[in-house]
Order: sequence, then structure tokens, then C-alpha cells
Amino acid sequence: MSEEKEDKSNYSADNIQVLEGLEAVRKRPAMYIGDTGFKGLHHLVYEVVDNSIDEALAGYCTDIFVTIHKNNSITVKDNGRGIPTAMHTKEKRSALEVVMTVLHAGGKFDKDTYKVSGGLHGVGVSCVNALSTLLVAEVHREGKIFKQEYSCGKPLYPVKEIGTATDSGTIVTFTPDDSIFTQTTEYKFDTLAGRLRELAYLNKGIKLTLTDERETNDDGSYLSEFFYSEGGLKEFVRYLDDTRTPLIPEAIYIEGEKNGIPVELAFTYNNSYSENVHSYVNNINTIEGGTHIAGFRRGLTRTLKSYADKSGLLKNLKIEITGDDFREGLTAVISVKVQEPQFEGQTKTKLGNNEVTGAVDIAVGEALGNFLEENPKEAKLIVGKVILAATARAAARKAREMVQRKNVMGGSGLPGKLADCANKDPYACELYLVEGDSAGGTAKQGRNRDFQAILPLKGKILNVEKAMEHKIYENDEIKNIFTALGVSIGTQEDDKALNLDKLRYHKIIIMTDADIDGSHITTLILTFFFRYMKDLIEFGNVYIAAPPLYQVKKGKDFEYCWNDAQRDTAIQRLKGAGKEDSVHVQRYKGLGEMNAEQLWETTLNPETRTLKQVTIDNAAESDHIFSMLMGDEVAPRREFIEKNAKYAKIDV
Repeated sequence: MSEEKEDKSNYSADNIQVLEGLEAVRKRPAMYIGDTGFKGLHHLVYEVVDNSIDEALAGYCTDIFVTIHKNNSITVKDNGRGIPTAMHTKEKRSALEVVMTVLHAGGKFDKDTYKVSGGLHGVGVSCVNALSTLLVAEVHREGKIFKQEYSCGKPLYPVKEIGTATDSGTIVTFTPDDSIFTQTTEYKFDTLAGRLRELAYLNKGIKLTLTDERETNDDGSYLSEFFYSEGGLKEFVRYLDDTRTPLIPEAIYIEGEKNGIPVELAFTYNNSYSENVHSYVNNINTIEGGTHIAGFRRGLTRTLKSYADKSGLLKNLKIEITGDDFREGLTAVISVKVQEPQFEGQTKTKLGNNEVTGAVDIAVGEALGNFLEENPKEAKLIVGKVILAATARAAARKAREMVQRKNVMGGSGLPGKLADCANKDPYACELYLVEGDSAGGTAKQGRNRDFQAILPLKGKILNVEKAMEHKIYENDEIKNIFTALGVSIGTQEDDKALNLDKLRYHKIIIMTDADIDGSHITTLILTFFFRYMKDLIEFGNVYIAAPPLYQVKKGKDFEYCWNDAQRDTAIQRLKGAGKEDSVHVQRYKGLGEMNAEQLWETTLNPETRTLKQVTIDNAAESDHIFSMLMGDEVAPRREFIEKNAKYAKIDV
């Protein structure tokens, strides 16, 4: 037996696998598109749209159409030059087939074809092809129409001419492979709309249209949205700030080339207490920042401080001004185009090119300096905001120190209402933030004490969107969240930095009643996390529990249901041949209506519960939604609720 047994320790040249063509993409898709869930699915669309945007940046495309078909396949059509179809000298096959089947093949790597290109650290349309059960490429070029189809990245036939054309452009239609995207292959209109809106602002003058054939309007037409911006980033800032009260009437807009780098940015001030800066490189959202953000902050701080000192507005101020003070209430969008961007950071979304710092710094310094000299009234308002921010920061630091003075890890500083878990390994532990003492008591009885901690929250926490920072740290419920989690805010280098070194739980689960008040409390908590602990959301630590809405029961048989459709199906299944009135339906109006065993079975037990992970699909869109939902302006909030009421829940 031992002689016949395979020797697995023998590692030879024959053990080395060579994956041909696009097999590597299908074998390890997450390496190329980030993940095979919701984000990765939508990333496929962005990769195809990026090619059309590149044509627009080169000056050859003005219109891009994205269509979601009823079977969740996608068509992206543009009026660019069309992908070349002639024979590729080196590859001995059509250039169209090369672009569609070879990784990192395309015009964007040739600096004579595209000076800059969007999505340069992306993976291209060939990756989309590899992860689609069917992809159809149709090219209108030089008066002819060419076509080729592919399955899982492999051509079904050579490129063929199928007709004549009076226009030019490329049409790509693809169907995501459900054996790769096992979580979902259903596209979300609002997610795609958010990205196309962003691209319209970042590339002014380009027309983008999104159509959803799965939904029709009252007149029978398909749901559709059109995106176009003449003002570019100036309009983007106005969109982001349209629910906030402006401090200055118009955004400061800068466009030009510095040190050979095209720089475009717009910024304004409002009466809020948060900084909202969004940055892009070649249309890529650099969520981790980088050298362009450093240049912007340096230019802003240097120029504003110099003006304030010269004007004598700071002479009676006894508190030292810091960079953070110049950015409170600031909304800014920065976009740079870099020929060869170097990306760093955990998610490769941090720009590392040092030459960009100086370019942005110079651009901001020149434009802001001129604005302040020419607009003394607005300049005085901005400096006044800075002085207010410095005063509030001093108060906030004292409030933070009060929160962080307690020895969290020692146990004595933990909130009195916290029912902690026995396990001390943060990666194994989870914290439930529960609405009310009653539900908190039930959760404490029903939980697994080894790894589940319960923190009941009294009523609705403070709306951080409308509160000064020191008021936030003085709020009892927010203090309890900070101390329970073990995190702190503020370092010597950055007053606003979140320190997660002592995070005590790696799953933070918001659990509220399934009613209007519960949804409001969830939104308040999410707003707090988004504004002050965004890292926890970005690292995937924050979840929302999904307690059932109904229990459908007949005799000893029962089922839990999370929506009306499930309830109706359960009624029919349990009713069987019996009478309908023999089936009893209980509607859970709150967590307190469930006993400890039911709460464990439906909402606490990792084997049977449903958790919704909170993610940020689009930072700018999320910022806009939170400021609109939790700000002072009522009209846009009412309009949003009326439009989205049928969805019941909002993904951020």
C-alpha cells in the first residue's frame, strides 16, 4: 500500500501550472477585480466604460450609453473611433481579438494613442470577457461593422464583417458568469448611476446615459437617467453641498497645467463641522488619498494662514491654529491626470507620485491667493470659520481626553451597561449595539456569552451631522460606544485620526427594531460611524442585523419571514389543505416582542442569522446621502424618501 501511495512531497517542475490566456483570471478573479461579490460585479461595467472614457479624453467620443437588460446583461456603447479590427502584426490575429483576449493589451499603454487614461491600474475589457458567459463585441469603423463573440474569454469564431456603417464606435454586451459571481448577478441602478454621475463631473462635456430595461415608467418607457456637466468639478462640489448651508456664494475653481500635470479642483466652505475631500487620479477614486491631497492641504493651509496673518485677523487668538482648523466645513474635489501613476496603500488607491504634490500646491496657492485678495468679505468669513474651528478643537480635545482617560483594557473604564464577552480575541468577538434596555436585556439572555457582547443604547444618539465636535464626545451614548470599542481619536500627527490598535471587537452589529424609529436610530449610528469611524466601515467591521418581521405558525410548525412575500409564501405552504384561519401570523413590532430563544435563533446565531455588511460603494455619493438625510434641508430629504420609499432600506 505504501508503495502505491502518491508522494505529495515530491515538488518538481511538473508541479508548476501554466495558466493559458485568461484562465488565470477565471482561476483567481478576486486578484483582478477585487472580489466576486456586489463590488466586483459592478466593477465589470466600470472597466468597459473606462475604455469609452479614454476615447473621450483623447477627443474622439462624446456619447456613452450603458444599458441594463432584463436578464442583467450589460451593453456599453460609445461613438468613439471603434477598436481597431485589422490584423495585429505580432499576434497574427485581429487587433479586436487581441484587446478582448489578452491581459493588459490596449491603446492606453501606448502614450502616442492616449496621453492619459482612466482606470490605468485596472485590468481592462479582457478581464470582463474572461468572467462573462457570453460577450459580444461589435465595432463600427471605416464604414463597416465587425463582430466577434466570446464565451468565458474564448472566441467563438474569428472577427467577421457583418454590414456597413455610417457611424463609428464600439458596442460591448456581456453577461456575467454566475459560476464566478455566486452571491449575485443583479445590477443595481443607483450604484451604476452614482459612478456615471461621478464620471460626468470628472470629464465635463461628455454625455452619459444609463437605461434600465427591467423597470418602466408610467408612460411605458424604460427607467433612464442622463448625466452631463458643463462646469465639471465646480458643479460636483455644488451637488455634494446642495443640502448644506454655504459660507461663500460660489465654489473656488482651479483648472490648469502645473509642471506638466493637468490639475482640476474645486472647493467651498459650508457651516458644517466636517471635512469632505474627494480625490481622483485619471478618474480613479483615490480613497486613501496620496500626494495630490498632501499638495492641496499644504497649499490651502499655507495660503490661508499667510492671508490671515497679514490681515491681522488672528492677532487676538490665544490658540495655535493647525491644518485641521483650515479644513473644517470644507468640501473639495481634486482631480489630476498623471501619465504613469504609482499607486500604493492597502487597496492600491493612494497616489505615490511625489511630483504631483508640488503641482497641486502651486495651483492652489496661486488661485486661492488671488481669490482672497479679490474677495475680502468672503476671505473674512473663511478665516472666521477657521478661528471658530480652532476654539472648538480645543474643547473637543478636552472632551476626547475625558473619554480616553479611562483604562478601557483594564475593564474598570467599560460602560456600566455593557455585557462583555468572555473571549478576549478581538477577531473572534462581536459587539451588538441594541436599541433600548428592554431589547438589550433579551439579547443578553439569548446571546453566546463567549464571543458576543451587548451594549444597549438609550433612545436616539446625537445627530453628529449637526453637532460641534466637542458636543459629540460629551454625549453619553457616543462615549459608551467609544469606550466599549476601545478605539481613540487624535494622534500627535493628526487630530482627527482614528486609532484602531485596541479595537476590542471586529464585528460591530447594529440591532434595532424593524420600524420607523429603529431605522432612524440605525441611520444616526451609521452617520456617526461614517463621519468619525469611517475606517471601520471601509475595513468591513460594521454590520446591520436583520431581525424577522413575522412568525407564521400552524400548530407546532412555524416559519420566520423577513418580508411580505416570504410571509405570503409561508401562509400558503403551512395552510396546505386546511383553512386559512388555522394559520396564525405574528408581526414583530420590536425586538422586545421576541423571547431570548427566538432572538438567538433568528438574529444572534451565526448559523442562522442574516447580517447586512455596511459598505461604501461610492464615497462622494454616500457623503451626499448622509448630509441630505441628516442635515437641515427638508425638501431634498422628502424628495429622496418619496423616490426610495418602496425600497425600505438604503445601502450606503
